[in-house]
Amino acid sequence: MLDKINALRQEIDALTASDAAQVEALRIKYLSKKGEISLLFNDFRNVAPEDKRAIGQALNELKNAATDKINALRDALASADNIDADLDLSRTASPIALGSRHPLSLVREEIIDIFRRLGFTVAEGPEVEDDWHVFSSLNFAADHPARDMQDTFFIQRNPDVLLRTHTSSVQSRVMEHTQPPIRIICPGRVYRNEAISARAHCFFHQVEALYVDENVSFADLRQTLLYFAQEMFGPETKIRLRPSYFPFTEPSAEMDISCNLCGGKGCSFCKHTGWVEILGCGMVDPNVLEACGIDSKKYKGFALGMGIERITNLKYQVKDLRMFSENDVRFLEEFQSAH
Repeated sequence: MLDKINALRQEIDALTASDAAQVEALRIKYLSKKGEISLLFNDFRNVAPEDKRAIGQALNELKNAATDKINALRDALASADNIDADLDLSRTASPIALGSRHPLSLVREEIIDIFRRLGFTVAEGPEVEDDWHVFSSLNFAADHPARDMQDTFFIQRNPDVLLRTHTSSVQSRVMEHTQPPIRIICPGRVYRNEAISARAHCFFHQVEALYVDENVSFADLRQTLLYFAQEMFGPETKIRLRPSYFPFTEPSAEMDISCNLCGGKGCSFCKHTGWVEILGCGMVDPNVLEACGIDSKKYKGFALGMGIERITNLKYQVKDLRMFSENDVRFLEEFQSAH
């Protein structure tokens, strides 16, 4: 019987198959209930007691070898099929250059990641908005200059439908349908009717943040701003807050950071002041909370907003805003290593 086992082992080791049907036929021939190996196991009862140990071990090794061989044939055919499926015969023979992410996308994701570490979640809203969410709910007076046609793109001469001028509209939408605590960050594209130049564009990108809860203070806002500035521009970065005015916050401030080119000593980039403005912020005006259905006597909040192009300019020293939207491959290739 050992001779039969050894002969069958050599036969199995030499097996080949060109398709899945042949592999299945081999499995049935050797491993099915009526297969050759099963027949040998049936004859095992006739083996002399003194030979059972050696023959039993040989039979088990034969069965394992047959199983491994058939599985190997099946895997080899599957791998060959995958290679053929991935082969695109219509693809050009020229090397395909790797692309790179847009610098605005890189900075946007970095800003979002920093605020996520502080517990903020991303909220989004429509770019075509109505007057209520862009202006009225945010405490803009009826005669506020921002409503003027020189600043805002209105749709089909309808004074109630417009392209959003800031992502604060997302904040008002969230506050309308969510009770505090609210901690969101709102990235997105915005539009303003401005002349296109190296320093301005008719569309750009913003990231705004909103935090509303009980006992929120200006100290919370300042610590959030300091954390963001040092995570984005380096641990040595300093900040300063200057009083300002925004309809939707009171008190309001603009934030400067120490120039990351000269370290605050003064250079042409920071106009020899040592400081560069990057964002506006403040405590949410109680009128805004009430307009959105939030009790201003119980809850307080802070909001901040920045232009992504502005942050990208500071981080990568890009001097012309128009370069971000011209799709010049030479410019975009400079950011391949920034992923």
